[in-house]
Amino acid sequence: MKTTAQIAEKWARVTQQRAEDYTMGVQSPRVPWAQATAQAGDRWKTGVTEAAARDAFTKGVKAAGDAAYQKGVMMKGPQRFVEGVASAAPDFQAGFEPYAAVIQSTQLPPRFNRGDPRNLQRVAAIATALRKKKTG
Repeated sequence: MKTTAQIAEKWARVTQQRAEDYTMGVQSPRVPWAQATAQAGDRWKTGVTEAAARDAFTKGVKAAGDAAYQKGVMMKGPQRFVEGVASAAPDFQAGFEPYAAVIQSTQLPPRFNRGDPRNLQRVAAIATALRKKKTG
């Protein structure tokens, strides 16, 4: 058997050349993503419940540590962040529009002097309206 270093090197070299296969798979899946994902709802719920019962999330975070997180983020994140934000602007706008309408239509209590604790009622009015919009 080859060494794990040789296997990893080949995987990295060969897999990078599969971008077209990746794109074709996304564009023409065997089962549409939304259909397959919705059908997996019960399996997802079971898996998450089992993972929570064995505290897998916390154990995984502790095992990886800050160094692994920062390495992965810094190697991939900045470039993807810029592209992702730019391409997501229309989705962000569409997703925020219902909440912007709630904010604009919410009747706020009167404003008092700076530092007056009654001003927190204004914040509470917005928070309550937004939560109602989100949860129905």
